[in-house]
Amino acid sequence: MDTLDRYRQIVRDALTEQTKIPYAHGEIEFEIVFDQERDRYLLMIVGRENHKRVHGCLLHLDIVGGKIWIQRDGTEDGIANQLVKAGVPNKHIVLAFRSSEVRQYTEFAVA
Repeated sequence: MDTLDRYRQIVRDALTEQTKIPYAHGEIEFEIVFDQERDRYLLMIVGRENHKRVHGCLLHLDIVGGKIWIQRDGTEDGIANQLVKAGVPNKHIVLAFRSSEVRQYTEFAVA
């Protein structure tokens, strides 16, 4: 399995694993969106909390140029840590939700 296919599988597994953690409040369901053609992966939350409609993106990851770009991370523990545990080197993970000025001070890739 080449690196791109391996990263695709790791990302799919990581998002699927997140759905096993119950949402803390309300009647919230998870929806996973995989677009392998464009290498975009989303974990959406949908439902109701305190009689209000909830619809949003919990996680958004893209694979660009051989690196996993974390565009949005609304998890408590951070999806980057899960990716590292699955075997993705830090230098192949970009915390895109951080500015490029801040990224240089993290243990992950700048771009």
